[in-house]
Amino acid sequence: MADYHIEVDVHQLKRHGQVVCGDVFHSKQIRAEGRTILVLSDGIGHGVKANVLATLTASMALNYTSFHTKPEVAANIFMRALPKSDGKESYATFTIIEIEDDGPVRIINYDNPKTILFRRGQIFEPTEFQIPIRGEENIGKILRIREFTPMPEDRIIFMTDGVVQSGLGSKRFPTGWELDNITHFAENQIAREYEISATKLARKILNQASMNDSFEIRDDASCGVIYFRKPREFMLITGPPFYKIKDTDFVQRIQEFPGKKIICGGTTAEIIAREMNLDVDIQHRFSEKTLPPAAKIKGFEIVTEGILTLGRVEEILENYNSDMRLGDSPPEVVVKLLIQHDIINIIVGTRINWAHQDPDQPVELEIRKFVVKRIVRLLESRFFKKVTVELV
Repeated sequence: MADYHIEVDVHQLKRHGQVVCGDVFHSKQIRAEGRTILVLSDGIGHGVKANVLATLTASMALNYTSFHTKPEVAANIFMRALPKSDGKESYATFTIIEIEDDGPVRIINYDNPKTILFRRGQIFEPTEFQIPIRGEENIGKILRIREFTPMPEDRIIFMTDGVVQSGLGSKRFPTGWELDNITHFAENQIAREYEISATKLARKILNQASMNDSFEIRDDASCGVIYFRKPREFMLITGPPFYKIKDTDFVQRIQEFPGKKIICGGTTAEIIAREMNLDVDIQHRFSEKTLPPAAKIKGFEIVTEGILTLGRVEEILENYNSDMRLGDSPPEVVVKLLIQHDIINIIVGTRINWAHQDPDQPVELEIRKFVVKRIVRLLESRFFKKVTVELV
């Protein structure tokens, strides 16, 4: 396995006055093949029409790339499929980034701004080659392709032209912000904070683009960052082991884990505290009125109630976006920790908690392992986390 984690985030701003963004980002992980595919498309114009064109382009680009279709063939197919209006050609730019575990990164670009690459904080320029798009109607249309083998601390910044053209006509940037200025800006951000996250760097670039247009962005703008970095490990423990005689082995395994740990479940916390001869300190200050308060045990980030908290965690993850500000309630703290880490180990105890078998209890009190299953699906598909689940 590669010795890095792939952190990805994309921020978008719609043109001032528009209801929807004309830029569309899609992603997919093909775990069986060890591939991650990212697509950013910018539809011509603004609003709903641009969004439809970009959505069609991003969806088809993602699917054809998944099937290993040659990019020049795939581009011909989905460019022909775009709807025509008033006899005019419909149009959408795109950037496809394909990442293989223990393999190369391939960046395929059609009319989007050139991607910016950093290696150890310095500009990195791998060889670029060009391929014409197939089809007579595509004469003169070129795909620009770059390939390289990633290393820890590499970064890829990709964007639409709303970022590059921000500030166009202003005194400071009469011809727009332009790629060189964006590169210099990103380089300074990395120099100030070498381990700056993908989320923070993408947000800073897009915030500056908005400032360039006096906070009324004139074109749909998207900025994505891919950051290859050392993975952070995390453990979530929920539920006691099925056999009571396994309690000591269960706790020893948890003690030996080197990363950060949390406990979701009062009975689980009691077993761990007993076996480790530690106190459970109830934290009475909390903001989630429908849930019991969190607690503290030495060596653990937080101790929460079990099934209700996990159900709320799943809700937050389902609706999460990078602009969301999380508070300090137990479920929000759990979500923060999950998002901050890359390799997540979940230990699910399978001993029945009879408190949750009362038929008068609300329907949402589902069996623990099914709630965990939904959380795992979200962490893998939406947040690119590597998750292992162990039933004990």
